Amino acid sequence: MALGKKIAVIGVGNMGEALIAGMLASKAAAPDEIHATDVASERLDQIKARYGIQAGTDNRTAASWCEIMILAVEPQVLDHVLDDVRSVLTEAKLVLSVAAGYPIARIVSHLTPGARVVRCMPNTPSAVRAGISALAWGSAVLDEDQRFARAIFESVGGVVVVDERLMDAVTGLSGSGPAYVFLIIEALADGGVKMGLPRNTALGLAAQTVFGAAQMVQETGEHPGRLKDKVTSPGGTTIAGLHELERGGLRASLMEAVEAATRRSRELAAE
Repeated sequence: MALGKKIAVIGVGNMGEALIAGMLASKAAAPDEIHATDVASERLDQIKARYGIQAGTDNRTAASWCEIMILAVEPQVLDHVLDDVRSVLTEAKLVLSVAAGYPIARIVSHLTPGARVVRCMPNTPSAVRAGISALAWGSAVLDEDQRFARAIFESVGGVVVVDERLMDAVTGLSGSGPAYVFLIIEALADGGVKMGLPRNTALGLAAQTVFGAAQMVQETGEHPGRLKDKVTSPGGTTIAGLHELERGGLRASLMEAVEAATRRSRELAAE
């Protein structure tokens, strides 16, 4: 879906670059419709050369030029960025924020009461266009704004819509979740090495096994418990392995990891 909108990306770290790459690959935006800014001029030179977009260090210039602004800076500097662009960021512009733990109301307080703000939580697989993003609508957001926001984040993966009050839980699950899965892949590979497999072979087997299992959940629509049962023969190898995972508390540990990360997200927002 070509948006036909001028888009400013404020901050070109990993997520800012992922969104630029995704929008260009999906044809949601053309290079001349994207203006990126960052404090690091060397980083901007790299992004400009890589994608052929406009780039600069002046946030206010980008905010004045754009119709949609994506705030992809660290939460601790967002107050300063918003204050800097307030005078040119009119209510006619759509604001998308990927700053973790930074509520819509706080963004609006730096702008105007009618500011159209969407809070977004993508995750790191967005860098390979296999992410999942949760979106929460501000009270002034229009139906057209929702379509634009969906199209931008669908360019880097899937999209779900949640109430803003659930964003901390999203952070604990899908925001932090890739790290949990990386740990599982590493542990599976280590198990393979322990049993005699070469390291590269074990890592390839582990990564593809996790990828394939996730794809089965997505494409079949079956509950993962049912898919697990289909792999598990009476008295076989899989049930022996599952028994050890249950004894080690894997299920409870993963649930507790999501809970701990959710709690920490709330604490950071309060700070």
